[in-house]
Amino acid sequence: EWILATPDTREDFKEFASTPLRKGEVDAVKELLWKAHSKDIRKERMDEMNAKVIEVNGVQMPIWYTTFGEKPTSGRSLWISMHGGGGAPPRVNTQQWKNQQRLYRPEEGVYLAPRAPTDTWNLWHQGHIDGLFDRLIENMIVFEDVDPEKVYIMGYSAGGDGVYQLGPRMADRWAAAAMMAGHPNDARPESLRNTSFTLHMGANDTPYKRNQVAQTWGSRLTRLHEKDPEGYDHWVKIHEGKGHWMDGDDAEAVSWMAQKRRNSRPTKVVWQQDDVTHPRFYWLQVDDPQPRSEIIAEIRGQDIYVQGDGAIRIRLDDSMIDLDQDVSVYREEQQVFRGKVPRTIQTLERTLSERGDPQGMYPAEILIK
Repeated sequence: EWILATPDTREDFKEFASTPLRKGEVDAVKELLWKAHSKDIRKERMDEMNAKVIEVNGVQMPIWYTTFGEKPTSGRSLWISMHGGGGAPPRVNTQQWKNQQRLYRPEEGVYLAPRAPTDTWNLWHQGHIDGLFDRLIENMIVFEDVDPEKVYIMGYSAGGDGVYQLGPRMADRWAAAAMMAGHPNDARPESLRNTSFTLHMGANDTPYKRNQVAQTWGSRLTRLHEKDPEGYDHWVKIHEGKGHWMDGDDAEAVSWMAQKRRNSRPTKVVWQQDDVTHPRFYWLQVDDPQPRSEIIAEIRGQDIYVQGDGAIRIRLDDSMIDLDQDVSVYREEQQVFRGKVPRTIQTLERTLSERGDPQGMYPAEILIK
């Protein structure tokens, strides 16, 4: 009866927030929640989309975008393309931003070049970037009908530095990531287990040993894939005879990326926090994220195995596990939970609020203290 009443705003859901849902009711509630959420976002953020300036906690990020190809029925792809520059006068970085606007051309999708909020050497991997990109993606899903399973990140030079960093620490956002002519600094690839990653570097790009470091990163990805053959899909290409500028040869990454879709519900998750932390990664959530901590979680039938310290929330739906049957959770091989996990509107609404991602809603949650 409540579903047939068609709630119009998210407030309408609160009265029934903790009411258990049956399996067949979840999709209808998700659709209603998403409609209400989209309505709220359109009302609250129309001005910033018209101004093409994303703002989070007082930090502003101008954006430019254009659209290519016919829109698929599932929605458009989104290509976030980060410019080079770095520690330079604003006019230099602004010129690099304008260059990035015409650097790549996907056959289909929204091609979007943001202008870095600062003019520092680490312009694309400071802590404020993650929140700005989260908000940007949420907006583009609503305003441009972007398919959240086809969001890509790429960048050249200092933008490539950003891909090395943001690729792993926001890996659950990307269908694929492409690094061009950058340097990883302290970034690590372990969290890329379920995200396709391509790396392009000029063989003669010697400053900061970018060429050598790129080969090292490629070797690390290869070793990770050999140990875990279902993970770490990657393509590394060192362009012979090229320096820091690869004469556009790196654009071949675009067609490779376009074949990839995000797997938003992988059976195994490797979550290694950076110094910039996140509270959520795929179907895992922590209330107190710690820098450099690691959680590994895997679903095997009705059993979930977790490695990692602290309180962990495990989000589930019926595509991952049979919620009408008992679920068991093991931490370090010791059973810490067994029982049925209820589906509730409250959990659907909370997981939507965290991300603004229609594919990121889960009806069930287990808290492992």
